[in-house]
Amino acid sequence: MIVAARDIAAGGGTLDFEDALQLISAGAEERDAKPAFPASAFDVLRRSGALALTVPGPDGGRPVSFLEEWSAVRAVARADGSVGRIYDGHLNGIERLAVAAPEPLRSQDLAGVAAGELLLGVWGADPLPHEGEAAWLDASPAGPVLNGVKVFCSGAGGVTRALVTARSREPGPPLLVYVDCSQGLAIDKGWFKGAGMRTSESHRVTFSGAPVLAVLGEPGELVRAPYFGRDAIRTAASWAGIADAAVDAALGVLAAKGEPDDVVALAAGRMATAQQTIDVWLDGAAAIASADPESLPPELSVHLRDAVTASCRLILDEAGRACGSRPFASGGALDRARRDLELFMLQHPLDRLVARAGKTLIQVRR
Repeated sequence: MIVAARDIAAGGGTLDFEDALQLISAGAEERDAKPAFPASAFDVLRRSGALALTVPGPDGGRPVSFLEEWSAVRAVARADGSVGRIYDGHLNGIERLAVAAPEPLRSQDLAGVAAGELLLGVWGADPLPHEGEAAWLDASPAGPVLNGVKVFCSGAGGVTRALVTARSREPGPPLLVYVDCSQGLAIDKGWFKGAGMRTSESHRVTFSGAPVLAVLGEPGELVRAPYFGRDAIRTAASWAGIADAAVDAALGVLAAKGEPDDVVALAAGRMATAQQTIDVWLDGAAAIASADPESLPPELSVHLRDAVTASCRLILDEAGRACGSRPFASGGALDRARRDLELFMLQHPLDRLVARAGKTLIQVRR
């Protein structure tokens, strides 16, 4: 079973993690109505220790299990999907900083994360041609800098460091550069107009000589195994958390209507089945990752995300069928969860990856 929020040791902060989640959940509706970087939510996560959850210990080992980490991601997304989106990117950044940053930068910035002074983002999406030139690494008298554009930059305006994919002068896979976000960038807050994930602050960012602290790893570093697969599973855990919020909200609507008829009861049962399907996938993936942290079957994150996506869609379909139009017309938690989840899942198209896996299964039998 997925780990309960109350059982997650979130880094020894001054605020209980469960209390932090309740505070974040209580402010979700207001944040959705007035989108801005969710600073108060990240303050309570900092105070709970959740922002330092996965900072390696002195021996370089993981301080929590994969199951605990992914449960924390799921719990934060359940409280507020937009906050969860920024949080899972922060944890992605911690892992990449730990495995690829040079010393002494690695130790200095991990210490900054542990102290709650640094919040990380990972920005990989390139613009369409009419939105600007994709980011590239350039030289300056003061050292390497980043120029150009990235989009869907979750946490823009709030993260202090970003791991950004960028082109170089040489052909080949993109580089992963580590950027100081305090200077040399402009945030276009009018670019993101989505109905969902409204406080994820996933804006268009234009870099103009932003200082590059380091180039991490080798070309193509972002997709290096097993870390890219674990990034993907964190995303799926965020989807799961928003789906949990949808189930919570739907059951609340249905309970308020009185004694359920058989059709409504069937919808509730199917939502529960979908939730438990998600549990099984995340539990199983955590066991596989724990057995060998340096190896993750590349197809695992693809099939896991496909299964989680299907379960999330089933939850949204059954919630809508059982609850009717009222909660979506009048707004509230169920409407917000639907808007958040539908947009978030569209940002990670899986059809080609699933088809490739299926093609491989067929070809090895020919």
